[in-house]
Amino acid sequence: MNMLDKMKKLIKYYEEVLEMPHRTEVARELRDQDDMFLLLLYSEMIGIPNPVYYYTLELYPHIIEDFHDWHLRMGMDKSPLTGIRCC
Repeated sequence: MNMLDKMKKLIKYYEEVLEMPHRTEVARELRDQDDMFLLLLYSEMIGIPNPVYYYTLELYPHIIEDFHDWHLRMGMDKSPLTGIRCC
């Protein structure tokens, strides 16, 4: 192992040590952003006007798999949408 590889390994270890205490915060922030995005995506279906509803229709097939986890995190035991049955 040459010196360059050792330095790269040391730098990688150093970055992991610095990131360790913040991993849960970063994961929580990413989850919150995903929740907000899904709320905006499904807002028209739950009665909140969405000016870009037409453009978000294309995303539904890709996001439908995450819908069940999202509505459970939002405190809804059953799907609030009649057209989407996930439970």
